[in-house]
Amino acid sequence: MNIIVAADENWAIGNCGELLIRIPSDQKHFRQETEGKVVVMGRRTLSTLPQGLPLQNRTNIILSKDLSYQVKGAVVVHSLEELLEELKKYKDEDVYVIGGESIYRQLLPYCNVAHVTRIDRAYAADSYFPDLDADPEWEITADSDEQTYFDVAYQFVKYERR
Repeated sequence: MNIIVAADENWAIGNCGELLIRIPSDQKHFRQETEGKVVVMGRRTLSTLPQGLPLQNRTNIILSKDLSYQVKGAVVVHSLEELLEELKKYKDEDVYVIGGESIYRQLLPYCNVAHVTRIDRAYAADSYFPDLDADPEWEITADSDEQTYFDVAYQFVKYERR
């Protein structure tokens, strides 16, 4: 299973329910990685997507503890166990965990690849991704050249579980 995330230099990923910054090439990278695949997210992450709707051209799976929660165009599961059972229907490499913080933390142990857009700046934040650089189970296996969006430097980094 894959994780895809954009994180600042402190591994921050969001503030007040929003991304820290929207970088067009990061959004394009996200689209290219996930189109035609399965995306797994929490209810709050779904609400931040355009019009709060599931992503087009993907199988959307939403994890929510609310047993009455339903979403047109998405599969809703209510526990980690139910999610893992649902994911058995798909190829492991076709599944992308897309957030938010609690979903990332719950599913990281099941993931073997992390696609991380590392942003070379620190932002005010209230949600974070685990620091893969400090985790001996993970290693960088690929990275892009440094790129810039206005005055923000970033790069795409691929981590794989050792």
